[in-house]
Amino acid sequence: MEKSDLQKIVGARIQKLREERGFTQVDLAGKIEGVFDTTNVSRLESGRTNPTLYNLHRIAEALEISLSELLDISEE
Repeated sequence: MEKSDLQKIVGARIQKLREERGFTQVDLAGKIEGVFDTTNVSRLESGRTNPTLYNLHRIAEALEISLSELLDISEE
């Protein structure tokens, strides 16, 4: 699997989980601890950027799930 493919899969997973909770990208950015811009959410969801482990952890917390649940891409 290529790096860009993995980024797109993880991004789609973040988007799916966000939408399941009824959050907009603005909502999610506001729930993430610390400074996190809406454009960062957009870039992550589209697979245009490689998220750090710390940012994935912050996103999982904002979605109120574990990091392992966030990264469960077996269905994708």
